[in-house]
Amino acid sequence: MSKEKKLVEAITSMEEDFAQWYTDVVKKAELIDYSSIKGCMILKPDGYAIWENIQKELDRRFKETGVENVYLPMFIPESLLNKEKEHVEGFAPEVAWVTHGGLNPLQERLCVRPTSETLFCDFYKNVIQSYRDLPKNYNQWCSVVRWEKETRPFLRSREFLWQEGHTAHATAEEAEERTVQMLNVYADFCEEVLAMPVIRGKKTEKEKFAGAEATYTIEALMHDGKALQSGTSHNFGDGFAKAFGIQYTDKDNRLQYAHQTSWGVTTRLIGAVIMVHGDDFGLALPPEIAPTQVMVIPIQQRKEGVLEMARKLKETLSKAGIRVKIDETDKSPGYKFSEQEMRGIPLRVEIGPKDMEAGQCILTRRDTREKTAVPFDQLGETAKELLASIQKSMFERAKSHRDAHIYDAHNYEEFTETIQQKAGFIRGMWCGNQDCEDKIKEDFAATARCMPFHDQEEISQVCVCCGKPAKKLVYWGKAY
Repeated sequence: MSKEKKLVEAITSMEEDFAQWYTDVVKKAELIDYSSIKGCMILKPDGYAIWENIQKELDRRFKETGVENVYLPMFIPESLLNKEKEHVEGFAPEVAWVTHGGLNPLQERLCVRPTSETLFCDFYKNVIQSYRDLPKNYNQWCSVVRWEKETRPFLRSREFLWQEGHTAHATAEEAEERTVQMLNVYADFCEEVLAMPVIRGKKTEKEKFAGAEATYTIEALMHDGKALQSGTSHNFGDGFAKAFGIQYTDKDNRLQYAHQTSWGVTTRLIGAVIMVHGDDFGLALPPEIAPTQVMVIPIQQRKEGVLEMARKLKETLSKAGIRVKIDETDKSPGYKFSEQEMRGIPLRVEIGPKDMEAGQCILTRRDTREKTAVPFDQLGETAKELLASIQKSMFERAKSHRDAHIYDAHNYEEFTETIQQKAGFIRGMWCGNQDCEDKIKEDFAATARCMPFHDQEEISQVCVCCGKPAKKLVYWGKAY
């Protein structure tokens, strides 16, 4: 058996075992490694480079909306965490505690931040005094710790990277506007950069963030038909402000409480990209997010002039603004092709003696494996056009897959039949009663993913679970 064949067969088929396929891909594509600390992962260069690209583009989009970056401590005193009862109860099972400083017991336990609402509130109460101090549109890039029992690379780990935006506003209307605005920033980013279609909507009371008045979410559908919550934005109203004493004097010299929001995405987005776009050959990265967009592969590179020409092509691509590398290793071309596919590099350039004689190189797409012969002097322009085409077609393919796995259910019999036989989102009307949510979760391990913004078609007048008059259309599904 050839080395090339072995490299591909090292990945379990998606249809055979999707969970194992996912684990194989993150390992074989060298995105992560497991650490000696249980539940924590090591982000290898390619894995971290994807996060850097996510961070760079999101940070740009945040700043366009007036957001500024700050950094707050990673430790939270227990007394501070306890100030907002509902919030602390939501995180209590996952908190990691620091009890000693060096050899000495601490007078008060410190938690390693699971999220930073309480720290921002403590900060805001000191810096917000007047309506002139508002709004505060702050964000921080950091890591957080949540002591998860079950972990999976990128999707759920005890420490993970993220950004958390925390804003303060004079009015409820401004806070609501910012909450929805940031959700739309996330949704546009996912669709335009990650080529990942999402459903924008509101969480139910049961599913909202602890301490929030309202939580908005973007939900993506993975290849196996499970949902993945890919970003959330929370409107806190003035609940945290009242708990922490964040007050300001308005234009009429009256004392008012500030209204706050919080919003975040995490390295979970990398897991989403893997599960939306990957295939049995490995990772498939949208060009916008790929650390290496083009790999130049010399064929018969020991022959005179081949390696030199490959380096020239790399330089041409780099000058065209493309992230490009060259594989000069002594591996066989077939092995290099398999490795490039495994790593999800969107486009490869092949150059060998016959190509040089013809004054051209061969470009091969990762998504369709379609080959194009391109004259040397057209390489930069053609590569950019192909990368744009790949980005677009990856989104369209993912959207077609998502749309083909959305089903309607009008009663519990239909819901039961659909969820037992098909994987995907189920659209069903809901009466608004949590008992129905609890029943669906107990019967099928499925949850209300969201009440969508842009799809409130009344597919029935009664609740899909209890048959009573319905209030909202809900997307239901099993989720990661």
